[in-house]
Amino acid sequence: MGSVASLPRKWTYSDLERFPEDGPRYELYDGELWELPSPTGRHQFCTLQCARLLADYADRTDGVALASPLDIVFSKHDVVQPDVVFFSAGRKDLVNWDGATRHAPDLVVEALSPGTQGNDRGRKLRMFVRYGVPEYWLLDPRERTVEVRSVRDGDYGLVLTARCGETFTSPLFPDLGCDVSWLFRDC
Repeated sequence: MGSVASLPRKWTYSDLERFPEDGPRYELYDGELWELPSPTGRHQFCTLQCARLLADYADRTDGVALASPLDIVFSKHDVVQPDVVFFSAGRKDLVNWDGATRHAPDLVVEALSPGTQGNDRGRKLRMFVRYGVPEYWLLDPRERTVEVRSVRDGDYGLVLTARCGETFTSPLFPDLGCDVSWLFRDC
């Protein structure tokens, strides 16, 4: 007979709510707790630029753009803090202004970092598809590229990859886009 083994704890959003607000940032993937590393300056610059782009678009279209840290609670075991999220005018009432938002945004943006790239292209990508996020942008500050992905046949299909000097647009919001150079400091 084998020995009794301790099973890893399955964390919930209720557990995260008890953590100090001024401590590290955490995400949950099927109850598995992940501490997020601090982002680099390059990461933060392109995230801020993208948040500006989406905030301007939100002003023009009556939508809502929000930047992390912000909990998006898909289930008690699936909680993420995307870098930037956007809710269209018809769905902006789903944003919880005084707590965690428990609905899928129309658009999620992640800026890739060496410490988070695997999750952004793996677990998070699969989670966003599963919970109905129609569009996902991946900003790569080191390569200075933008990947735009849209849900097709139950998975994210790559719509385009744009580089410095090229313009990208959103399939979901065709009047939203910009030159990639604007998002990165040194294109």
